[in-house]
Amino acid sequence: MRHHLLALAFTLPALAHGQGAAIFKDADLALGEKLLAEHQCAQCHTRQVGGDGSAIYRPTGRINNAGLLRGMVENCSTRLNLQLFPEEVTAIAAVLNRDHYRFKP
Repeated sequence: MRHHLLALAFTLPALAHGQGAAIFKDADLALGEKLLAEHQCAQCHTRQVGGDGSAIYRPTGRINNAGLLRGMVENCSTRLNLQLFPEEVTAIAAVLNRDHYRFKP
C-alpha cells in the first residue's frame, strides 16, 4: 500500500502539468454517473466532511486542474480497492468536472 501511495505522489504532478479538461474529451459521462452511484461516492464524501458532502470539492489549494482531479479519483480507487479501469476513472472525473469543477480545455 505504501508503495502505491508513493508512486501516486510522484505520478500526480506529472499528470497535472499540461493537461486541461481536454483529458475528459471522450469520457463516457453515463458510465461515470453510474459508477459514482454504484460506488456510493457521495455517501462516502458525506461521511468524511459532513453536510451534503459537497465541501470535499475544491479543497483549498489541492485540486486546481483537470489532471489533479483525475489523479484524486485514481487515489480514491486505489485507497478503496475499487479496481477501476483507467477509462472508468476518467469517466468519473469527467462527471465531477462537469458538475463541480468546470475546468476548461
